Amino acid sequence: MTLLFMFLMLCVAMCIYRIFRGPRAADRMVGIDILGIIVIIFCVLLALSTGSEFYMNIAIAWSILGFVSTITLAKFLEGRNLDD
Repeated sequence: MTLLFMFLMLCVAMCIYRIFRGPRAADRMVGIDILGIIVIIFCVLLALSTGSEFYMNIAIAWSILGFVSTITLAKFLEGRNLDD
C-alpha cells in the first residue's frame, strides 16, 4: 500500500508541474482535473485501508464537485455563459 501511495505522490508532482508550466489554459485545466482524480483515488485507498465509509463519502462529493467545476471551466474557456 505504501508503494501505491508513493506512486500517487509522483503523479501529484507531475500534475503540479503541468499546472504551473502550462503552456495553455487547457493544459492547466487538464492538470487540475487529473489532480482531482488523484485525490479521489487517495480517498478510496484510505477508505479501503481503514474500513471507514467517511473517506468514500468524501470521494463521491469530490467527484461531483470536480465534474461541475470542469464543465464550468470549459464553458468559461470557450467564452460561453453558464446558461448556454
